[in-house]
Amino acid sequence: MSRVHLVTLGCPKNEVDSEKLLGRLADDGYQTTDDAESADLVVVNTCAFIEEARQESIDTVLALADVKAEGSRLVVTGCMAERYRDELAEALPEVDVVAGFGEAFAPPVDGVGATPVSIGRKPTPEVPSFDLLNLPRPRSARPWAYVKVAEGCDRACGFCAIPSFRGPQRSRTVESILDEVDQLQVHEVVLVAQDLAAFGRDQGVGQRAIVPLVQAVASRVERTRLLYLYPSDLTDALIDAICDTGVPYFDLSLQHVSAPLVRRMRRWGNGDRFRTRIDEIRAREPQAAFRSNFIVGYPGETEDDHDQLIRFVEEVEVDWCGFFAYSPEEGTYAADLDGQVPRSLVQERLAELRELQDEITARKRDRLIGSRVEVLVDAPGIARSHREAPEIDGIISVPDHLEPGTFHTLTVSGALGPDLQAH
Repeated sequence: MSRVHLVTLGCPKNEVDSEKLLGRLADDGYQTTDDAESADLVVVNTCAFIEEARQESIDTVLALADVKAEGSRLVVTGCMAERYRDELAEALPEVDVVAGFGEAFAPPVDGVGATPVSIGRKPTPEVPSFDLLNLPRPRSARPWAYVKVAEGCDRACGFCAIPSFRGPQRSRTVESILDEVDQLQVHEVVLVAQDLAAFGRDQGVGQRAIVPLVQAVASRVERTRLLYLYPSDLTDALIDAICDTGVPYFDLSLQHVSAPLVRRMRRWGNGDRFRTRIDEIRAREPQAAFRSNFIVGYPGETEDDHDQLIRFVEEVEVDWCGFFAYSPEEGTYAADLDGQVPRSLVQERLAELRELQDEITARKRDRLIGSRVEVLVDAPGIARSHREAPEIDGIISVPDHLEPGTFHTLTVSGALGPDLQAH
């Protein structure tokens, strides 16, 4: 049997794509291996969101090219392949295939199935050879799983190029999502999309269906978690639906709090609106956990804008927060804006914010010592409560004898930075 080694970079949505690709390759006779050197097919599912992610993708491809076996095929797929197909084909002669979304790239083991793709000569098909969004998935090897409910985005945020290569929003049917949830056989489902709260709206037409989707998924699994919520779509009904799942975890894509800068980002909101909404949620559910992300150094960001963000972070105290340097993206509204912030100043602002958030997170984790928490055991010795999303937040260290996939109510006995200990 031929073997495939696949490396996934970027966000959870890419991880879902990779699992579906591996399922399709398994149907064509490929067996998954963790050893790139012994693989007949090496695949890198790339990220192209910002420059740092693109560089990581290229570095990974080159590293794998150095270790792969002679005669094995090296494939680049994912966002970078879709966005920079011709450039990658020319710049990376080490790569055998550059395949965009929904393009077959591997010769089937038994001679039937997927069609080989030649590097640099494959035009973008009008209709993908397979629908990546709706490909079936095998049962999850973990007690939790990401489930992608839509592809693409209809928004026009000034910094983001995703709509240019992921396309407009395309929501799945509720039935197909529930079928996937049933197939995965997990205890926690993490719903993801580029614009999750807009599920069902599709290009500005139709009704949002995120609330009935959350309710339907929650009727099938013990935990339902949502990632990437646009703040203007966080309605009272959606807040109620999230709290009713028993996982009051709110991942809010805020990006900044200065009203003029948020408008320049072509987004909605400001610090006062965000603070009010978070306060309302905490009043309804005191155990609610919050995550957000902010862009630092967007064109035109002043010292006053930065100071507003510092005050917001200090006063609101979200549990988890990521800060990212603005990355100019070709074809976006912000790429040609005036007021570019010097890179050295961006790094200073990033360091200040990250240090502040580390202190807040550690302080909030310390406050949990002595409290009782219900945890889902992910792996021997590792668990999470409702406050921790998998792979991106801290963990809870638990006794090794607790079986993965089981729930337990434990007492928090210690904290170290973002992580807890419980017994």
